[in-house]
Amino acid sequence: MPIKAILTDIEGTTSAVSFVFDVLFPFAARHLPEFVLARADEPEVAAQLDAVRRDSGEPDASVQRVVEILLGWIAEDRKATPLKALQGMVWEQGYRAGQLKGHVYPDAVEALRRWKQEGYDLYVYSSGSIQAQKLIFGCSEAGDLAPLFSGYFDTTSGPKREADSYRRIASAIGRPAEEILFLSDVVQELDAAREAGLQTVGLAREGGVLDGHETVASFAVIDLARF
Repeated sequence: MPIKAILTDIEGTTSAVSFVFDVLFPFAARHLPEFVLARADEPEVAAQLDAVRRDSGEPDASVQRVVEILLGWIAEDRKATPLKALQGMVWEQGYRAGQLKGHVYPDAVEALRRWKQEGYDLYVYSSGSIQAQKLIFGCSEAGDLAPLFSGYFDTTSGPKREADSYRRIASAIGRPAEEILFLSDVVQELDAAREAGLQTVGLAREGGVLDGHETVASFAVIDLARF
């Protein structure tokens, strides 16, 4: 069955891992305390702070203590949904102010634009929040790439290394799993997607092979016609 939709990871796939670790995370760590303290009473922010209290087992934590917990989670690179949501809010301020520009590899930009023109539906699945995903592509160094995508998925669809997450995403997309191609730089994610019935291609931008999966170093050499 031919490919009709493409589901792509971000970090290490469309975008440099270094952008997340060297730019986004430090920006959030610098600006998150001030952001939280200034906006803690706003409903959208307050809901995430309550989620941090719940997830950390500290239901009575002060706002200052919640900030400390969040900074600890950033240092640990914890995939916590309330952290991702708050980071996304901080990053949005940075993107809107022109302090941040999303990094997307030129080969990914060219391929995504071409695939969209050829009629493929494009989707994103990343451990970063949907809001953060939209900002990376919507405020990218290559301009606004958001119109290329038909939908975004994050950890609210499930962990990226579990097959059921990809089954949920295929159901949400509304296509048989075998019509969806998943792109990632992590073999465990590719394994999970394949177990769910998706087609897979691994990205190894520094070279090497992702065991059990077709592996390429660039979007430019992905041939969708062969699926």
